[in-house]
Amino acid sequence: MGAAELRILENGDELAREAADFVVWSGEQAVKSAGTFRLALCGGATPKALYVLLAGSALAGRLDWRRVALFFGDERCVPPDHADSNFRMANDTLLGPLNIPRDRVFRMRGEDEPEQAAGQYEGSLRKEFGVSAPAWPRFDLILLGLGDDGHTASLFPGTPALNERRRLVVPNQSPQGVRQRLTFTVPLINQAHAVVFLVSGMGKARALKAVLEDRTADGSRVPAKLVQPTEGRLIWFLDHAAAAELRVEKQRIVSHEE
Repeated sequence: MGAAELRILENGDELAREAADFVVWSGEQAVKSAGTFRLALCGGATPKALYVLLAGSALAGRLDWRRVALFFGDERCVPPDHADSNFRMANDTLLGPLNIPRDRVFRMRGEDEPEQAAGQYEGSLRKEFGVSAPAWPRFDLILLGLGDDGHTASLFPGTPALNERRRLVVPNQSPQGVRQRLTFTVPLINQAHAVVFLVSGMGKARALKAVLEDRTADGSRVPAKLVQPTEGRLIWFLDHAAAAELRVEKQRIVSHEE
């Protein structure tokens, strides 16, 4: 397990551009070596900007999207056309504009009974990756966001999903918004070849500091701390606002003022 890589960008737009370049580069490498790029998407405003760039004319042609398999790291238990659906956001900004074939998109069925939906998605993952329990699928890249309470995917502080060590996907409860969720488990995330966090805005600064620098905060209180890939890269794409409380950012500000 290597050290986390921090990439601090000027603002959210620059963050999205840098992250888009990294996603495309990761896809090119995966297709070259294995013929397929298995990517897990996340929801949120920062990823939305990333998806728009990936589907734009500057980048869309660099990657053979027919060789990309797209998954979701979590989902709200709502129908796929609901305003709160992670699938709907990705479909509107990325999947639809790029005309991704339906058989290359693996959505979590948020409209189904949660336990049934979690089991179905685990079965889809095992079939697509060709691995049976107790082996773990290894994504080429998993995209994650960070909540202001330190959660990531739908892994919330103090919830049962944090302790799951055998299943790939489980139902979980959110303290706000759409309460019922589906989420990747911590061990599945940590098997990935690369995990990328996308974090922007001042509202995330305190949570980010807790994840990266507060040694007194454990994973039950700050779930994003549990993301530590066993043999993969962990990369944080941040803007200056989100990084404002980090020591490295405070040192930068001081040096600029001198």
